[in-house]
Amino acid sequence: MPARQATRKPAGTRLTITPPADFDLARDVCSYGYFILAPNHWSVADQTLTRVLHLSDGPATCVIAQPKDKLSIRFDRALSPAERNEAKKQTSRMLRLNEGESHSKAFHTVDKRWRNPGRARLFRSPTLFEDVIKTVTSCNVAWPSTVNMNTQLCRHIGVGGAFPTAQKMARTRLGTLRGRCRVGYRDQRMIDLAKLFAKGQIDEPWLKSPKTPDDDLFKFLVSLPGIGPYAAGNIMQLLGRYSRLAIDTETVRHGKAVLGMTGTDRQITKKLEAHYEPFGDFKFKSYWFELWDFYESKRGPAHLWDREGVGKTFTAAQLQ
Repeated sequence: MPARQATRKPAGTRLTITPPADFDLARDVCSYGYFILAPNHWSVADQTLTRVLHLSDGPATCVIAQPKDKLSIRFDRALSPAERNEAKKQTSRMLRLNEGESHSKAFHTVDKRWRNPGRARLFRSPTLFEDVIKTVTSCNVAWPSTVNMNTQLCRHIGVGGAFPTAQKMARTRLGTLRGRCRVGYRDQRMIDLAKLFAKGQIDEPWLKSPKTPDDDLFKFLVSLPGIGPYAAGNIMQLLGRYSRLAIDTETVRHGKAVLGMTGTDRQITKKLEAHYEPFGDFKFKSYWFELWDFYESKRGPAHLWDREGVGKTFTAAQLQ
């Protein structure tokens, strides 16, 4: 009898993207806390980012590396031409590849402190929906709980380890979100937000348009379920609008511990607004990199943080 030939698994797709010349994967991924949240996984050993992307034909796990001046993206399965375009768009959004060198230079002109380290980009999610839900999971809660919520959302609602789609979350029972995913009071708000996205009632082109005034954008965001001033400010920066701060207890701690501000929380908030006012349209970036610099002074460079260790304990309250 002829020998049976082993069935070969189809090779996964490999994509290459040319990023802006000043892009650095380790620095620019490990620049914001969302790089720690599932389904993202930063490998300290390999200096690569692994996560599952939700594409039109289903979930696909990718590994993103920067061997030289190119980004190499390796998938665990073959992608259709349409999926290749989807993957490139999602990756570009996540890594903010739309913010080119001119954007970085404009920021460094306003705030020269970050020119030498090259900090200019803040990591975000492949989709606006994921960014919005991640923001909701970060409100009124300690960071380890935010980490756990996102882990459970991917485990119990996401398909194949991906972050849940709006359509899937819109159909999820409150008990699943509260009991299995541990989201607490956020359950109904998250479902309401998911329904808005799933039904196409969130006008993403309008939100992303540079013609939309920041004040109008902020006003719309605070009208959404579960989105207050802090969440709205954070979603704005995730949309590429940095003119507002996202002030929470962490910000107030920063004002006290790093900037030496005194007074009530309300007084410190006013002082913080005045402190960052000179940075204009880049207020949030200047604030965030200042905060991130403080974290790294206590725990070392973020690209060396492992998710299960330092990644869960980098908030200011735990660094006093």
